[in-house]
Amino acid sequence: MSTWNVEYLKPTLKQPVPSDIAISRAQPPKDIEKVAGEIGIHPDELDLYGRKKAKVSLDILERLQGVKNGKYVVVAGITPTPLGEGKSTTTIGLVQALGAHLHKNVFACVRQPSQGPTFGIKGGAAGGGYSQVIPMEEFNLHLTGDIHAITAANNLLAAAIDARMFHEATQSTDALFNRLAPKNKQGVRPLSEIQLRRLDRLGIPRTDDAENLSEDQRISFARLNIDADTITWNRVMDTNDRFLRKIEIGLGPNEKGHTRSTQFDITVASELMAILALTTSLDDMQQRIARIVIGSDKAGNPVTADDIGVTGALTVLMRDTVRPNLMQTLEGTPVFVHAGPFANIAHGQSSILADKVALKLVGENGFVITEAGFGADIGMEKFFNIKCRYSGLQPSAVVLVATVRALKMHGGGPAVVAGAPLKHEYLDENIPLVEGGCDSNLRKQIENANKFGIPVVVCVNKFATDTNKELEMVCSKAKSYGAFDAVVSEHWSQGGAGAVALANSLVKATEGPAKEFKFLYDLDLSLEDKIATIAKEIYGADGIELSDAAKEKLERYTRQGFSKLPICMAKTHLSLSSDPTKKGAPTGFTLPIRDVRASVGAGFIYPLVGEMTTMPGLNTRPCFYDITIDPVTEVIDGLF
Repeated sequence: MSTWNVEYLKPTLKQPVPSDIAISRAQPPKDIEKVAGEIGIHPDELDLYGRKKAKVSLDILERLQGVKNGKYVVVAGITPTPLGEGKSTTTIGLVQALGAHLHKNVFACVRQPSQGPTFGIKGGAAGGGYSQVIPMEEFNLHLTGDIHAITAANNLLAAAIDARMFHEATQSTDALFNRLAPKNKQGVRPLSEIQLRRLDRLGIPRTDDAENLSEDQRISFARLNIDADTITWNRVMDTNDRFLRKIEIGLGPNEKGHTRSTQFDITVASELMAILALTTSLDDMQQRIARIVIGSDKAGNPVTADDIGVTGALTVLMRDTVRPNLMQTLEGTPVFVHAGPFANIAHGQSSILADKVALKLVGENGFVITEAGFGADIGMEKFFNIKCRYSGLQPSAVVLVATVRALKMHGGGPAVVAGAPLKHEYLDENIPLVEGGCDSNLRKQIENANKFGIPVVVCVNKFATDTNKELEMVCSKAKSYGAFDAVVSEHWSQGGAGAVALANSLVKATEGPAKEFKFLYDLDLSLEDKIATIAKEIYGADGIELSDAAKEKLERYTRQGFSKLPICMAKTHLSLSSDPTKKGAPTGFTLPIRDVRASVGAGFIYPLVGEMTTMPGLNTRPCFYDITIDPVTEVIDGLF
């Protein structure tokens, strides 16, 4: 694969650094057709959504199947403060450095942000400063509609579940069977393919005419007998709305008293989003959707989306979502924005498909840089043990993002609170606090990365208040604890030019033969042993403590045949332990497992360590107060 002929953009750097939206607006992006042509995407492999974004055909994988993959790099971080330490910004700054400054073929692969935080408290998620995806408005608002498609598919399944329970509760078996398998004009009861698959699962021989089914077979076929108390499938919407966290449905008179308590989640918490991120083809996505377990029947058997009858319909609604979305960085390098699952109850990564297409497009000497949500103990661990396990892709290196601010917190500094001014310890030089953070959290996260056999490059994301002594200490400590290298980076204020040293270090770390990558655990271990392995090896716990509910779920999932699935820990991202107030690298603790749930379609079991909110709420003054549009120019203001 030859080196791309890319026209790189050259934004004008200003000091002080303007707002993200001002920077984005000041740099006109290239037309997306031009971006695609520069990197070898053919016109017939591109579906335009306006002039600045497009969907890319998966046919590229077949066309380039003989091309060797490029280097595959994940950006992770130390345990963050509530303010975040700049993983997304580092991801974009690094690809700008590799592309626009070192002239490597390079792709960024990032998650699509939810609109909930965009209009809530967090704002957009396009990176920041002079290292961001543009146009920022397109990135943060709707994009190509993938999240809306997932919302529609998710809620169709939710509606189908309650409708099926209602019809089973209000009809005799004969009436139910007659409606599920009506006679045609020839007096025959033909079954659809999805209904025939239900016969397969029930051990009933397939038939061209359901009239041939016995009375017992008709009962088994027609009645799912869903246990309402076991339903785990919720409705979703892509808006922060705290009043939907617990609701009562079925209160209308036509529902005849068939009510139940349920809840809404935010769309990116849907299992369908995790499925999109982990799927390897449209066919694979359809099979994963079929395996979704929505609950159990009254005999304790799993009830699937295929049993409900909606597999094909959900796949149709999500047909276009499997194609990655192409955008660009501030300096004109290509970006895939694709999928955006939660990083606690799911694995928090952009899609396997985007990574696979990008790895072929960059070629053997190119780079694909992707990001893992939250700290390395969560996002990186899931990237290796879940995403790489399903993709079969070999990672080349880890870029571990650290900040002096977060290290001071881990070294014993005062609490960092979102929205509150930073205490003087974070604004003034304080070597003992930095050293304490290096000797605890930074050390542990480097050790965690090295467990997988992959070289680690530490990126010290520089803030204006950091001193040279503090930065030198972090780099020295990182290398002493096993990092391949540690580099100070200023990509937020300088764009790709500020990350050239980081890019050069990464190139060196990935030279030569590929390192021997290894998983943390074998899938043949019991679910409990896999959970304990993560708790001990990655978090530093002495062991785990299972609640009665967790024990019951582990037994149920093992009995139902799901024990060979990988583990996706749902834990606070603010500490290596279960207690977000415990910073550094805590020891001498037992990890409490409150409950365990299954995303069988996505392909993992997720233990709950504490309470996990899957529907954010709006704060007193959400971001939407500042968001507006000029009705004449249609210029949007207020995003950040």
